[in-house]
Amino acid sequence: MTWLANLAIGYILGSIPSGLVVGYFWLHRDIRESGSGATGATNVLRTAGRLPAVLVMVADILKGVMPAVLGRLVFKDDTAAVLGAGAAIAGHVWPVFAGFRGGRGVATAFGGILGLAPLVALVFPLVGLALVVPTRYVSLMSVVGTPVSAIIVAVTAALGWEPWSFAAFALFAVLVIEYRHIPNIRRLLAGTEPKFGHGGDRVATG
Repeated sequence: MTWLANLAIGYILGSIPSGLVVGYFWLHRDIRESGSGATGATNVLRTAGRLPAVLVMVADILKGVMPAVLGRLVFKDDTAAVLGAGAAIAGHVWPVFAGFRGGRGVATAFGGILGLAPLVALVFPLVGLALVVPTRYVSLMSVVGTPVSAIIVAVTAALGWEPWSFAAFALFAVLVIEYRHIPNIRRLLAGTEPKFGHGGDRVATG
């Protein structure tokens, strides 16, 4: 019952369409009609600006953090924590409150690891910066950085620092994120992927 409860909590939290809400508040329209068509912070940045993108990123990270922390600290069960965090990713990508059309799951996956293994998660932004700063491809950070981060989690599990269930969560995150980035991978290979700060269709505000 603990596993099922946190699974449901994680999915419901993940399904809260933060990008959609912020998009309607800032642009008075569906953010999915712009740019990549996703509800994540990257598309919000391209179409609405920095402040709304930061708000969405924080909200999406928290969606992963909360069920992970709930499982670990309240239910005292690592498996419940992993299930809740995984469900949050699924909810973010396929949100029941937004017609099952959500984001790509990167920020929520990071939030899940942050809630499960905070010290390990601190390494991930460094991995992301190492990829996005020289290339300016946010999608490359997601496509390459996510598996690299999962390998780091697996190494900590092999060393006995973290349970193997956390590595299973990281593998699940990789599978979902890579699947959701298939169009981005194709554009990266074709050289047509927009770089950081480009590719949206921001509405003029003045």
